[in-house]
Amino acid sequence: MSSELGGGCMELMKNLGRDEILEILSQGLCEHCDATLLTRIQETLAQGRRDENMSFSNKNTTTKYEEFQSTHAKPTSQGSKKTSESVSWKRQDGLGSNSSTTPYNNTKRSAFRQLESDKTIVIDFGLSEDEELIRFQRVGRKKDLCLIERINGKPKNVLQGLELHTQVFNSEEQKKIVDCVLELQRKGQNGQLRERTYSEPRKWMRGKGRVTIQFGCCYNYAMDKNGNPPGIVRDEKVDPLPPLFKKMIKRMVRWQVLPPDCVPDSCIVNIYDEGDCIPPHIDHHDFVRPFCTVSFLSECNILFGTNLKIISPGEFAGPFTMPLPLGSVLILNGNGADVAKHCVPAVPSRRISITFRKMHPNKTPYMHILDPQLSRIKPLEISPSRKPQLDEDEQKSKTHRLSKKRSYF
Repeated sequence: MSSELGGGCMELMKNLGRDEILEILSQGLCEHCDATLLTRIQETLAQGRRDENMSFSNKNTTTKYEEFQSTHAKPTSQGSKKTSESVSWKRQDGLGSNSSTTPYNNTKRSAFRQLESDKTIVIDFGLSEDEELIRFQRVGRKKDLCLIERINGKPKNVLQGLELHTQVFNSEEQKKIVDCVLELQRKGQNGQLRERTYSEPRKWMRGKGRVTIQFGCCYNYAMDKNGNPPGIVRDEKVDPLPPLFKKMIKRMVRWQVLPPDCVPDSCIVNIYDEGDCIPPHIDHHDFVRPFCTVSFLSECNILFGTNLKIISPGEFAGPFTMPLPLGSVLILNGNGADVAKHCVPAVPSRRISITFRKMHPNKTPYMHILDPQLSRIKPLEISPSRKPQLDEDEQKSKTHRLSKKRSYF
């Protein structure tokens, strides 16, 4: 019966003009429909407005990832190509200005107008249930890291809480994510992202000037020109999490990499050129623990310890070095997040990392809205009857990988 009503409603709407449909939507809906519509509006706003002066061609089948790997050149607006796997979304501005309606209704009007002309492709990892279960089994998990240092005269494992999860994203998924990041960089260079979303400072010395793209909240590494201290700037707007990044978050929660009670709602993308680095630090407590970093393009080392030394620009020394494989997720929690400092020495080649973090509830931006797509994500549970068995060769390969990985620590 409901499908018949829905079909009839669609037929009626086909006979209405745009303004009539917008007027109907602006009159309010029930609580359930309001929530559903808000979710769809957020998705639409997150998918981006295409610049009318830009044209994208599918004639060149070389992806951004392959171009980036082969040329090591920054993407520019000249002759830029958009493959069928790239993602775009809208800045949350340009809402309707009719003073007789509420901002929420203006948002609905704006989103509905955008839906008329925008055709956006959203990347999906597209795993079947059995494929997901097999991939879930293949994830390597290193959780027993140990480095004893004296803190206030007492021995303490300063790496407690660190975890390294490998093979979370395979090479094909990494390629899609890198393509998405490079598309984001191009948008930032062309002014299509909010001002505080994209930052590409000049390189005034070795290791300084890496590109950063932040979503969900505006974070200050240091005091800004307006006098805002380091931490989350609550009255600044940045772009929302892209759809693909939400899929990454869901993957990490489902695959028991991140706990379901600490789902990230913000992230920072770091794009490193050769020689770029991150100096020793402890992440700001405007973000709760745990948080995580995902690695792409090239492997690099991360150092941990309570007394990391700066030898020279981009060169650091510390008691514990960990390699970060491609597609891996490093979890920082406990002493590993709050007692030991960490740093990334000058990277030997181009690298991308995405750090996902959950904001402290007392530090969220004033206009922050909980994303319903990131609520009620449940970890994947495998009953013995549903658990697909790895074949003998694959099981041996997994055992070999784990034993090889132990040799790093």
